[in-house]
Amino acid sequence: MFDELLNLVKANAGDAVINNPAIPNEQNDAVCETATGSIIDKLKGLASGGGLESITSMFTGGGNVADHPAVSNISSGVAGDLMQKFGLDSGTAGNIVQQLIPTVMGKLVNKTNDPNDSSFNLQGILGTLTGGQGGGGILDTIKGFFGSK
Repeated sequence: MFDELLNLVKANAGDAVINNPAIPNEQNDAVCETATGSIIDKLKGLASGGGLESITSMFTGGGNVADHPAVSNISSGVAGDLMQKFGLDSGTAGNIVQQLIPTVMGKLVNKTNDPNDSSFNLQGILGTLTGGQGGGGILDTIKGFFGSK
């Protein structure tokens, strides 16, 4: 999942990272890798902390993903990691996150829900987040969300 998500982050890094004068060009890849790792870490943290329903609702609930509480949680984590690793001030990190994370998460959700796009699927994502190959009993619980749709 990391490589696919990293490609999605890089594809959407544009003005937020690549064309950002606060990020030296030689650090563009490292910033994208840090953002990707932070996204996964925050999602894993949510999953292990009882927020699996929140993650699932983000992927299945429709609506504007940028407004979802999980995206806010992810954004704050990415900003903190960027500040710590690259010495960015909070304003610069916040601007990067504001431009990058809602777009990336929206595209991740769209790709996950697109039957013609096999790059991401909810079962694989949940398996990655829960440390299982397929999520096991957690996926059985998740099926209830789909059944009620």
